[in-house]
Amino acid sequence: MKFRTEVHFNEVAEKIQTEDRIFSIGSCFSTEMSTLLKRGQLKTLNNPFGTIFNPYSVNTALRRIHSSSFYTEEDLIAYQDQFISLDHHSGFNSEYVHKTLEKINSNIEKSNLFLQSANWVLITYGSSFIYEFLPKNKLVANCHKIPDKFFSKRLLTPGEIRNSVRETISFLKDICPEGVQLLFTVSPVRHTKDGMMENQRSKSLLISNLHDVLEETENCTYLPVYEMMMDDLRDYRFYKEDMIHPTQQAVNYIFEKFGNAYFSDETMDFIEENFKIMKALEHRTSDDQSPKHHEFLENLKGRIALQQTKVKHKIFTES
Repeated sequence: MKFRTEVHFNEVAEKIQTEDRIFSIGSCFSTEMSTLLKRGQLKTLNNPFGTIFNPYSVNTALRRIHSSSFYTEEDLIAYQDQFISLDHHSGFNSEYVHKTLEKINSNIEKSNLFLQSANWVLITYGSSFIYEFLPKNKLVANCHKIPDKFFSKRLLTPGEIRNSVRETISFLKDICPEGVQLLFTVSPVRHTKDGMMENQRSKSLLISNLHDVLEETENCTYLPVYEMMMDDLRDYRFYKEDMIHPTQQAVNYIFEKFGNAYFSDETMDFIEENFKIMKALEHRTSDDQSPKHHEFLENLKGRIALQQTKVKHKIFTES
């Protein structure tokens, strides 16, 4: 007897190896996945523009990264003693022009170099809604709590979504090594501030147009993360108190399903051991002078040293 409808990631022949480099960009769910990959000590780079939700803005970011097109003061606006890029998350804001530009442009340079040897790219779209900054007639990624009167809001058209996805694929396939695998997902986080019906329309536009593009493109895969959360995990115990964002348990479940389909056996073993080591590192003792605690630390050092022999890149550098 079955009591739930499970959703699975399709098994793939091409597997993620321990030395592979994984770039991710998009909504907060891409950060959730990247955080777990990083915790497992894989080489990752996530959201160099900060959290971005719509395909147009994701494509704008990747266009800049692809061409190493740095931002200048003319690309910024000043608001409440802060210099702001409307293409970026508020974490890039600063009261000094040069500091804002330094944060932005150093991330562009770092991302360009990372993508040149990236084996996997994960793109997570969150919404089809986009805002236009009226004073500059500019479509933006973030409104930075600037008053509504300066913006107009609308849904991206199907053509705009498909063109943005196609351009994104083109930029990535040009800058990344041959054979790079592009994984696309739609965030399971509902944008309730848009309204429930509007959110559903927005997600439907993403899913429908994304499938249209991916069906015509090689090495591009749709991961049913949205479907897994909406159907397989359709219980409020898998949501945080806001009833919108998935709990860590839900994210871990999706990550495990992803790993079963996409990690090689070696990578799976490597990540699982690293998760255990990270948990041990977070352990706090009431007596750090006890012989048992010193024995515990020595054992942990040995486990870390063994893991470090398995890869060429540096791991547990903060431990």
